[in-house]
Amino acid sequence: MEQFLYAAEVVVNGLMAGVMYALVALGFVLIYKASGVFNYAQGVMALFAALTLVGLQNGQVPFAHMINATFGTHLDTFGWTLPAIVAIALTALVMVGLAIAIEKLVLKHLVNQVPIILFMATIGLAWFLEGLGDVMWGADIKMLDVGVPKGASEALMTVTEQWTGYGFYIDRLDIWAAAIAAMLVAALMVFSQYTKQGRALRAVADDHQAALSVGISLRFIWVLVWSIAGFVALVAGIMWGSKSGVQFSLSLIALKALPVLMLGGFTSIPGAIVGGLIIGVGEKLFEFYVGPLVGGATENWFAYVLALIFLVFRPQGLFGEKIIERV
Repeated sequence: MEQFLYAAEVVVNGLMAGVMYALVALGFVLIYKASGVFNYAQGVMALFAALTLVGLQNGQVPFAHMINATFGTHLDTFGWTLPAIVAIALTALVMVGLAIAIEKLVLKHLVNQVPIILFMATIGLAWFLEGLGDVMWGADIKMLDVGVPKGASEALMTVTEQWTGYGFYIDRLDIWAAAIAAMLVAALMVFSQYTKQGRALRAVADDHQAALSVGISLRFIWVLVWSIAGFVALVAGIMWGSKSGVQFSLSLIALKALPVLMLGGFTSIPGAIVGGLIIGVGEKLFEFYVGPLVGGATENWFAYVLALIFLVFRPQGLFGEKIIERV
């Protein structure tokens, strides 16, 4: 019985981890739906958003190292700090500005190019943003605190112990991440279905040329969808940065989102959520049952093996459109 309860705790924590993966995958899905571009830079956007948030919150001077090295000054901070909500709002504006800059400086010049060209452009964008974040805010590990509770949920531990005799350890940060992700997905679904801009976005996703023919601005849609993806990256950066600190390895969370997309489908918002939950629970249970038999560390590769199996038998993912080739 105790083994079963421990496995149940592993499942619950796997669901929480899956939500964190799904947060990153959402940004990929949004951009791919609207433009057919696989945005390799989505993970770096989450890192850049988190770096900017910490820098603004702490009153850090942007490009301080470069300014000091050039002019012999000793700048560090402005001497003030910002409330978390103000810093988040300003960071959201920065991500919107970033979306506008990407459209004007990159995407505008690549209209009608083959998808591989656009994909290579996002790789270059990823490295540029990573370097820009380093120059602006420094490469040291930063602590992010926006008031999200951390540590074990004593209430859930008490309730589960009363019900089952075994107290489940569930991090309060993971609970908040799950709740915020659920609200974010609900908001995106409402936006997509019931707003003029959301319907325009879906029209562009279905057929670029038809959308242009009825007066929908492709450039506006690209700015809009990259802005939304930037906001999603900000939320993901907050959650992951609060959990493990803001460091440059944060950009690698994009790699964990790839199996999520392969399972859920590249064009489905619900698929990103379901795929994330499957990956989160699957890797935790696999580590729990099989890890001890093979020496552990199965969480590093389980998701990619599962994604490979899906690619063989259902390449479009669980919620993706079936691939039909006419000859």
